[in-house]
Amino acid sequence: MSEPAATPEPAATPEPAAARGDQAALTARAADLDARDPLAKVRERFTLDEVTYLDGNSLGALPSGVGPRLLDVIEREWGSLRIRSWDQSGWWQAPERIGDRVGALIGAAPGQVVVGDSTSVNVFKAVVAAARLAGPERDEILVDEATFPTDGYIATAAARLTGHTVRPVAAPAMADAVGPRTAVALVNHVDYRTGRLHDLPGTTAAAHAAGAVAVWDLCHSAGALPVGLDAHGVDLAVGCTYKFLNGGPGSPAYLYVRRDLQPRFDSPLPGWTSHADPFGMAAGYTPADGATRGRVGTPDILSMMALDAALDVWDGVAVEQVRDKSLALTDFFLDCVAALVPAGQVEPVTPAAHAERGSQISLRHPRAGAVMTELIRRGVVGDHRRPDILRFGFTPLYTRYADVLRAARVLGEVVR
Repeated sequence: MSEPAATPEPAATPEPAAARGDQAALTARAADLDARDPLAKVRERFTLDEVTYLDGNSLGALPSGVGPRLLDVIEREWGSLRIRSWDQSGWWQAPERIGDRVGALIGAAPGQVVVGDSTSVNVFKAVVAAARLAGPERDEILVDEATFPTDGYIATAAARLTGHTVRPVAAPAMADAVGPRTAVALVNHVDYRTGRLHDLPGTTAAAHAAGAVAVWDLCHSAGALPVGLDAHGVDLAVGCTYKFLNGGPGSPAYLYVRRDLQPRFDSPLPGWTSHADPFGMAAGYTPADGATRGRVGTPDILSMMALDAALDVWDGVAVEQVRDKSLALTDFFLDCVAALVPAGQVEPVTPAAHAERGSQISLRHPRAGAVMTELIRRGVVGDHRRPDILRFGFTPLYTRYADVLRAARVLGEVVR
């Protein structure tokens, strides 16, 4: 969300003729790209309006099937079947079943992802469990120094509980920083401020070579690009589902536990639904097999069913297609900004190299809050991060090249 800020003074400088010429060429290019877009029809699976929505990296748009599905859950599954729905409607198995659907989008074979709780809670489970997996001789937790704040807060709390110390490290330097004292490396796959994509395969391999456990936060990559958890041997991973997975505000997060680690995954939150015999109500705790060990309490069925319906938009869509369009959208946006925004007004901070770019573009402007407020007033929705970052998130399932062009054009008008 963007913080309130004063609206800038209306622009008085007329648009240069060169910019008008550039805009004509870019309009033709956008039309051609949209006409050839293999994902163009997927946009019809969402409830959208005329607003140019480039904030899917904070909250994805509403998939059209969610409303009818929730109505059925409320009126039939809850309203008529009531408690019978735990069996007859598959409520009890939902965390694992939906977890497998998420797993397919992040490169995890079935049986390794469980949906439930928030990202914050799952970070806590993963970091504490990873520290226990690493063994008592290791006393250090490395944390991405630019991490989303909650990850740092929770890593610090987990370190206090487990007797470890936290050492902040720049994510690109993480592979070189892991050593014999390192128990856990907690890294964001994509930086939430800059949109920089970090080296998941290389950092994971370096952690393993040093005997450490790698934990990845996928909040800004899942649903935007291939992750390849199994292919790259990632130990543990967490992520939210309300950004590029479009699961809705506050939708449940997920936890990935690599299959061979599951028998040794020692959750710090052993709830009744992760018990081997949850309805036996035994006084002692015996963990269930598999990813179910990551469960804690009663599943949040309404939001979980909304997520389940939201994932239907992925039918017939390959993550590789999404990545191709993501890079094309962000390339086009950078070209549009270069052509239509007066020189020197904004500075891209997202890497130009495809291998280092997620699915957002961040631009630096000294009055980012005020600029974003005016953009939103004019129907272009992104967000900003203090003090000076404008963020634009590109969800390839519903973002058009024409949307990208409009955003850059309005940005040029605002800053001019």
